[in-house]
Amino acid sequence: MSGHSKWHNIQGRKNAQDAKRGKIFQKIAHDLYVAAKAGGVDPEMNASLRLVVEKAKAANMPKENIQRALDKASGAGGQKFEEVTYEGYGTAGVAILVETSTDNINRTVSSIRNSFKHFGGALGTTGSVAFQFDRKGYLVINRLDFPNLDEDTVLEAALEAGAEDVQTQADVFEIYTLPADFQTVEASLTDAGYQFEESEVTMIAQNPMSISEDDREKLDKLVDELEENEDVLAVYTTAN
Repeated sequence: MSGHSKWHNIQGRKNAQDAKRGKIFQKIAHDLYVAAKAGGVDPEMNASLRLVVEKAKAANMPKENIQRALDKASGAGGQKFEEVTYEGYGTAGVAILVETSTDNINRTVSSIRNSFKHFGGALGTTGSVAFQFDRKGYLVINRLDFPNLDEDTVLEAALEAGAEDVQTQADVFEIYTLPADFQTVEASLTDAGYQFEESEVTMIAQNPMSISEDDREKLDKLVDELEENEDVLAVYTTAN
């Protein structure tokens, strides 16, 4: 893994979004959906889902919002959703992946395409940017929560649990896993007493790129509009 910290990008987005309660609920709904799709909708049988449900309750997310995300993952109510990933480029050539879950592909692709156009981007073809990302399990331990925890201890515990890599930052430990190992690693470290600031299966840019402030502003507006789309689960970019 490169020395780039995904956490710094997450923090940057969080700082801009904390005032937007809907954004917080959307992120949790995405995590609920992903956890439920991977391990089932019963929190008692799915450790990853149980952790996200606890996060949802701590954020005072309405019960109906939680249930809606779980129903979407299970197909309850007869709705049939398809997972589709769209690829494109934003300002300054930044690669963008948009993960969606939709019951109407025509509606979704039209909306996604329009969002790209609004901010000078362009929707691409399948495979046009996906090769610039790696799917990884990602867990973050806040060092302030464990002030006496050292790098060697975390590295040993994570690798024994099946993690692929650990990166130490000033404020957090970042743990990376193969997607298939994510739930096992998360459950093992949780049982060992660790708590996570973030825990998800996500996309990691292989070579993050720096962009100007003007381009950043345009990119953020594009990402915001995409994230406001009810069909969108997550948006990933190669911007650093």
